[in-house]
Amino acid sequence: MRLSRLGLLGIACIVLAGAVARAEVKATFERNTGDQATAEFKFKLVPAPVKADSAPDAKFSIVDGERDENGGEIGVIHDGKLPTEADQPEANFFFNAGTEGGRIVADLGSVVEIKQINSYSWHTDTRAPQVYKLYASDGTSKDFNAAPRTGTDPATVGWKLVADVNTKPTEADVGGQYGVSIADTEGNLGKFRYLLFDVSRTESDDTFGNTFFSEINIIDAKGTAAAAPAPKILSTTLEFGGKYTCVLDTTEAPELTAWANNKLAPIIKEWYPKIVEMLPSEGYQAPTKFSVTFTPTYTGVAATSGTRIVGNPTWFARGDEGAIVHEMVHVVQQYGRARPTNPNAERPPGWLVEGIPDYIRWYKFEPQTKGAEMRRSQLVKARFDGSYRISANFLNFVTTKYQKPDLFVTLNAALRQGKYQADMWKTLTGKSVDELNDEWKAALDSKT
Repeated sequence: MRLSRLGLLGIACIVLAGAVARAEVKATFERNTGDQATAEFKFKLVPAPVKADSAPDAKFSIVDGERDENGGEIGVIHDGKLPTEADQPEANFFFNAGTEGGRIVADLGSVVEIKQINSYSWHTDTRAPQVYKLYASDGTSKDFNAAPRTGTDPATVGWKLVADVNTKPTEADVGGQYGVSIADTEGNLGKFRYLLFDVSRTESDDTFGNTFFSEINIIDAKGTAAAAPAPKILSTTLEFGGKYTCVLDTTEAPELTAWANNKLAPIIKEWYPKIVEMLPSEGYQAPTKFSVTFTPTYTGVAATSGTRIVGNPTWFARGDEGAIVHEMVHVVQQYGRARPTNPNAERPPGWLVEGIPDYIRWYKFEPQTKGAEMRRSQLVKARFDGSYRISANFLNFVTTKYQKPDLFVTLNAALRQGKYQADMWKTLTGKSVDELNDEWKAALDSKT
């Protein structure tokens, strides 16, 4: 059957071991794209996600594989919360980039007669489809292994294969929102305590083939479940500079809405074009669309992945527009763009990846705060590659002393093209970076 982009994708069937004659377990899957993909996760045949399923005490754990640190903890796939947009890493669980996938076990706490198991995913590209085998067990067999690692056939250690799921479409465009519903055609799936999801990556052409799993629902024979309410969307779309768009989202932090719209938005509109102008390189066009989302699922201060900025609401309750300026620099940097086309591209040193954004923040955006000044107590261990404020201070010193106002522009271009080398400092200033480091520390010492 031909796969459709907008409607029902297909039905995969596998007979459950020990099932009643003629009964089949069917994995029905659908895909939403474009405007059909919304925070409600509504499909024609696959049930929408529920807030509270029939296994509220289920404990999900990774028995093999590595969690990608850019994503949520394993618990996000069973917390009743849904992502509000396609590329929202912290609202999804996914295995580490470049790995084959992994195995996840759900312990329901007791034997449950299961009617249906539903899984949901959402991404703009190859992390959207779902590829996994579902096994189940009541845990009573003598040879039962509750955590079989990759390489061990679960069927040999007390598990039954329930379904083989593969929602990859045949066309090149695979992004979108996917829903899978696993159910028996003539009754319930069976009585089980444990579920094992043997997850495979969707592709191996690059490192980004591990599915963004948004939610997994377990429905018992009574169909006990409470519908998951769609979040009230609190977002503002900023259009500015004739070509730039920023989605400013406070859905999960409504207390920040007034600050974000009244204080932060004008700064975004003024400073993003300035940052683009500050960081040019040959043949490069900076992203014209990006987003800023405040979510408690991110526990740091702020971070950027591609064109998506996330911030922690607790931190930004104090304001700190400068931190978002720092992250907008990351949106413009795009230092990873050289590697896909140039296998010999030099990996950018972390101290410059973070030092340049802090230089722009502390010496261009808010120099009056003197936020990158050094204290005497910091001098003993201070080095040019200390990153963030320390490296920003070093960049400012070299820029000022050697009258190189475009120093960071030159460094940025080399970093983006994968051509940065430490000997650039000698070319630009006549001194090695270590010699510049000594000059910088001596100057700091004389000031403090």
